[in-house]
Amino acid sequence: MRERPKILTVKEACEAVGLPPATYYYALRPAVPAAQRHSPRRLDDGERAEVLDVLTSERFYDLSPREVWAKLLHEGTYLCSVRTMYRVLAENAAVRERRDQLRHPEYKRPELVATGANQVWSWDITKLKGPATWSYYYLYVIMDIFSRKTVGWMVADRESATLAVKLIGESCEREDISQDQLTVHADRGSSMRSKPVAFLLSDLGVTKTHSRPYTSTDNPYSEAQFRTLKYRPEFPDRFGSIEDARVFCRRFFDWYNGEHHHTGIGLLTPHQMHSGQAEQISKQRQDVLSQFYHRHPERFVKGEPVPPKVPEAAWINKPEEKSDAA
Repeated sequence: MRERPKILTVKEACEAVGLPPATYYYALRPAVPAAQRHSPRRLDDGERAEVLDVLTSERFYDLSPREVWAKLLHEGTYLCSVRTMYRVLAENAAVRERRDQLRHPEYKRPELVATGANQVWSWDITKLKGPATWSYYYLYVIMDIFSRKTVGWMVADRESATLAVKLIGESCEREDISQDQLTVHADRGSSMRSKPVAFLLSDLGVTKTHSRPYTSTDNPYSEAQFRTLKYRPEFPDRFGSIEDARVFCRRFFDWYNGEHHHTGIGLLTPHQMHSGQAEQISKQRQDVLSQFYHRHPERFVKGEPVPPKVPEAAWINKPEEKSDAA
């Protein structure tokens, strides 16, 4: 006699196939036309259009739905609940600011490269504390991003576009800048974006670029140099006078350009890099290392040592290299 097959319950059958019982019962529900799925309490299309017109009207476009609801109710008018007002706005992408307002432009990410000296300069202004509270001196600095050399600097008692024009002009003349040779990069300070500076750069045939707002990494070389300046052990908390500040900065930039071996340029000084001595000095360093290696090869487990690599280019926001897979 054959054994009668066991009949599974819905729960047992769903567990056997890994399906929630709610999914099974949901599938048994009769299909409801889209037109019948809305709640009977829902506003019709005409009423929703009227609510939207009121909310975006000149009278109410700058008020929140709660404010509109309260004002209308005080005047004896009721259109719908506050929550329904929000739903109507959301359906029409108007939950955010409903006024016509100016929008901030999308600033382009600056991407600059220098493969030699006097191709890209970066300049900025920083404050130096004066002798009294709320008194400051202003340090203007222009740096070549390839060599890291400070090609121009000035300490003044104010931030001025006129002073910036003078410094940039003198620096270009001293470095013998020709037409269409140089790009000058800066942040968006008032002096940097001033018309006198723009007119001067245009007359000199110099391209100008600016950082994006509130993006310090768009001007990294000047920011890093200011950090080096202010973290020097001898940097004072306050300067006694503007002449005191100028004397200090003169000593600092002489040291920075001529004695400071910069890690970003293969431990060369900015002056050596700027004057084109990098290849000669690297070769000399390699000769010294090779001679010592041949005398004591047992001291170098990784083979013959090499001097720090001198970069071939300096970037502001180097583009990311796309992989083959991407």
